[in-house]
Amino acid sequence: MPRYRNPALRQLAEQQVKYAPRDVRLTQIARTEQLIPTLESEETYYYRDLCEEITSYRTDLYPDMIVTGDEALHDLRCFVEDLSASVRLPVELAGERVLSLEEVQTRFNVSEKTVQRWRDRGLVSRWFVVDGRIRLGFLESAVARFAEARPQDVRRGAAFRQLAEEEYERIVRRARRLVRAGATMSAISERLARRFRRSPETIRYTIRRHDTRFPDAAVFPAWRGPMSEEARRDLYRNARRGVSADALARQHHCTKSTVYRVISEERARRLKDQTIDFVDSDEFHRPEAESTLLADPPVPSEVEGETKPPPGLPAYLASLYNIPVLGREEEAWHFRKFNFLKFLAVQAQAQIDPRRPRASLLDRMDECLRQSHETKNFLIRSNLRLVVSIARRHLKPGGNFFEMVSDGNMALIQAIERFDYRKGNKFSTYGTWAVMKSFARSQPAELTLQDRFRTGRDDVLERSRDLRAVDGQRESANRRQHEALVSALDHLDPRERAIIMYRFGLGTEGEAETREQVGRRLGVTKERIRQLEQRALEKLKQLALDEDLELPDSAD
Repeated sequence: MPRYRNPALRQLAEQQVKYAPRDVRLTQIARTEQLIPTLESEETYYYRDLCEEITSYRTDLYPDMIVTGDEALHDLRCFVEDLSASVRLPVELAGERVLSLEEVQTRFNVSEKTVQRWRDRGLVSRWFVVDGRIRLGFLESAVARFAEARPQDVRRGAAFRQLAEEEYERIVRRARRLVRAGATMSAISERLARRFRRSPETIRYTIRRHDTRFPDAAVFPAWRGPMSEEARRDLYRNARRGVSADALARQHHCTKSTVYRVISEERARRLKDQTIDFVDSDEFHRPEAESTLLADPPVPSEVEGETKPPPGLPAYLASLYNIPVLGREEEAWHFRKFNFLKFLAVQAQAQIDPRRPRASLLDRMDECLRQSHETKNFLIRSNLRLVVSIARRHLKPGGNFFEMVSDGNMALIQAIERFDYRKGNKFSTYGTWAVMKSFARSQPAELTLQDRFRTGRDDVLERSRDLRAVDGQRESANRRQHEALVSALDHLDPRERAIIMYRFGLGTEGEAETREQVGRRLGVTKERIRQLEQRALEKLKQLALDEDLELPDSAD
């Protein structure tokens, strides 16, 4: 089958070719030929409407799919050709005169390339059986409908004349002269178009063709065919940085119209590939949704809560308490607006055709995303104090308060993206849970990282806040305590001594092990390790009374 642009129309054609009776296919061909001249390339159409026009049946498939006019014109022409090829209708049974490709060229005085271009714009062709062979033909009525629907294309094609060799050489010579004077392709095309009474596209095509055929004598030596993907991305980045279209045209040896086209296509491709997640709601699909959901927000209400910052906070964290807390109605309104704007962006994204992007759709999607980001930032600022208060309550000795706030802020941003406002809960409930869950993950991970460099004596050293002031006394006390502990361990049997050493990190590795790990070392169960550990600790407690030694508690 021909290459379709829309997969749903391709699927429809395959189904009709396989399953529809021959008479039904002939009827569908006639209905499609009458439908094509009514389509406009700049418009959009629902797939369900097109399917109903062709088959007289309103399908339940793809209820929201939108087909551009260009896709419809191209794919419906392919649809007619596929069905006519499967019918294999003899040309004598067509019911009217059938024109060959050469006869269409002669009637309108156009080239074969022009006729092929007309086919993509709505000139319907069929396959007929002529003298036992399948041939492409055009019904007289289909040609007449196309000429009536697109008179400008017919006049433009009839007025076109082929370039003579002499005219071709003159265009190349003058273009080469203008290049030496510093002219761009755009300026050359416009100037020579006026002089030779040709279209700028014809002049541009002539120069490009010459450069392709004779690269050693090219008018624009730097031009090497279509722009690469890397060059397109580079052009788009420079345009975003403010580089003018004239400068980009000179840099990439192309016209300003090409620059604008590449920028538009790259912008459409990036927006089309963007993933947008939102919480959907039935109220988003109502006809009056945009006028009601984007109206003025509710009047802020007085919300009770802490307005003065806690003592000891830095100035930039204390400033968060100057932002008022959102009330329930106001908070729900902003979350509804945040998700509705992303819903509108997704709707615009679905209609974007990267091959022929429409600036209005791109601008609409960009504006919806911009407003949704502003609303999201507002919700983040309004809830940052929640992170500070949770971090203050869960800060452990030796912990880093600012790292906790940073981790909590990331959890808050993710919670705002996922919060389902439709359930009627306050965001503070969901946000608190999300931030605390983040702390539950990040704090043990931080402690584990610190424990990688911890020895058996670290907990003793950490008890002093000013090691420089009492360093000698602490070191002496630690040495006496360690000697007493080792002396006490000598009174245990070898297995009990090994268990205590492994369980409390008193060996050379300096890391405490679980009962399960010690059990694997000694070849017994963790329950047996617990029993032996408890018995050993009872012995040590009795021995420690004489030495006044503080022993570690049993670990889990």
